[in-house]
Amino acid sequence: MKKRFLLVALILPALATQAQERPNMVVFMVDDMGWMDTSVPFAEKVYPLNQRYHTPNMERLAREGMKFTNAYATPVCTPTRVSMLTGMNAAHHGVTNWTTPWKGQNSDNPDEQMGFAAWNLNGLSPVAGVPQTVHATPFPKILKNHGYMTIHVGKAHWAGAGTPGANPHNMGFMVNIAGHVAGRPLSYLGERNYGNAQGKPYDIHAVPDMAEYFGTETYLTEALTLEALKTLEAPIQNKQPFFLHMSHYAVHDPYNPDKRYMQKYLDAGLSNTDAMYASMVEGMDKSLGDIMDYLEEKGVASNTVLIFMSDNGGLSMAYAGRGAAHTQNLPLRAGKGSVYEGGIREPMLVKWPGVVKPASVNHTPIIIEDFFPTLLEMAQVEQYKTAQQVDGISFMPLLKFPPKKTADRALIWHIPNKWTREDGPGINYKSAIREGDWKLVYHMRDGKLELYNLRSDIGETTDVATKHPKRVKALAAKLSQQLRQWNAPMPMVKSTGKPVPMPDEVR
Repeated sequence: MKKRFLLVALILPALATQAQERPNMVVFMVDDMGWMDTSVPFAEKVYPLNQRYHTPNMERLAREGMKFTNAYATPVCTPTRVSMLTGMNAAHHGVTNWTTPWKGQNSDNPDEQMGFAAWNLNGLSPVAGVPQTVHATPFPKILKNHGYMTIHVGKAHWAGAGTPGANPHNMGFMVNIAGHVAGRPLSYLGERNYGNAQGKPYDIHAVPDMAEYFGTETYLTEALTLEALKTLEAPIQNKQPFFLHMSHYAVHDPYNPDKRYMQKYLDAGLSNTDAMYASMVEGMDKSLGDIMDYLEEKGVASNTVLIFMSDNGGLSMAYAGRGAAHTQNLPLRAGKGSVYEGGIREPMLVKWPGVVKPASVNHTPIIIEDFFPTLLEMAQVEQYKTAQQVDGISFMPLLKFPPKKTADRALIWHIPNKWTREDGPGINYKSAIREGDWKLVYHMRDGKLELYNLRSDIGETTDVATKHPKRVKALAAKLSQQLRQWNAPMPMVKSTGKPVPMPDEVR
């Protein structure tokens, strides 16, 4: 008996040491944050918008890690989040617009010319056979099965209510705080109980699980951070590797000012609207700093990967409709909802002590579905089975050995949906492909093909399609081939009853 206890006493510390050789991982996901909504310049120079914001902890993360200047998401939130969890391109998984909190409800707006595309409007499902969903194996499930403590905090928004994907626990998260079907909070204010109004009908956008902070002045971003840090105590103490999906509701609407920072921006001369938004950005940045400080205080920062990312571009004035925007993305064109750069190019930072060179910059284009294979490779998970075919490519080699020349890999975006009631340019019924410096935009309404060279024209101001017809034809063919292979949903033309033509079918 004594020998058995001695053997266990020797084995357990050895297993803990082996477990801790695998890194902890934090994905810090921000909602609706544009490429320019930070004092960290992701362009080749500092722009006026960079000077508007104060994000010292993003600056700190950039000093300690790698800055990706060509990191991409999708134009709206749910497709990005589903792509990250599944490793599939949005045109492949078919969740091409945001899911509503209600099962079976289409978030597309009706259109005179186009009928609805057959997209997966109920989102992601870890269970097969759920109508209008993509059945896939989320990577948190795989991490959980390989010994990781998996934690979700904040916005989920992967699926409609009444489906398995609405519950983060079904996605493989062992802990869930405030994640449910809604894509935005009803309120960021503790004084308003984050939208949980007593004596009134329940609103599905009210933030769950946060009753401890009701009636206080604790801003939602701060409350979520405090709860996230509590969840890390156990795995750190037990020397168990953890994955934290720190998924903030900020800086999505409603635009409630963060009182801790509002006045400083008013004093700097910003309008009330701009100051409100900037205060929310800085509150998000404080959360990042608090997490970084906590990891250092607990002595685990040296073995923790921290990835900063946004789920789509900022809600720009020209594309929001009805004057609802609170940011701009210049010099990038357009914003949230658009396949132009302002809607899809995101601020991305990666810190991994001992692996990533501090203060390094990587210009290689990557896309959100690349997170799936990358995180599993970081976790040293070599063999796993999935219900889906993974499209993403691990960017681990880029972290260890940044290339001198970027690869000409083709990246694809596909929005066969009508996102707003206003038919703003860039929002509705478009696909795009980027290969190297060249980007092709396909307008499904009229078959127009636009071509831009992003190296010389990052703002996509000059369409050079007529000057490079061979390039247009080649990119249109490559885009069409991939959309066909993925059986991508396409809108119907009401006058013909047929799907819109593929880009290579346009005359």
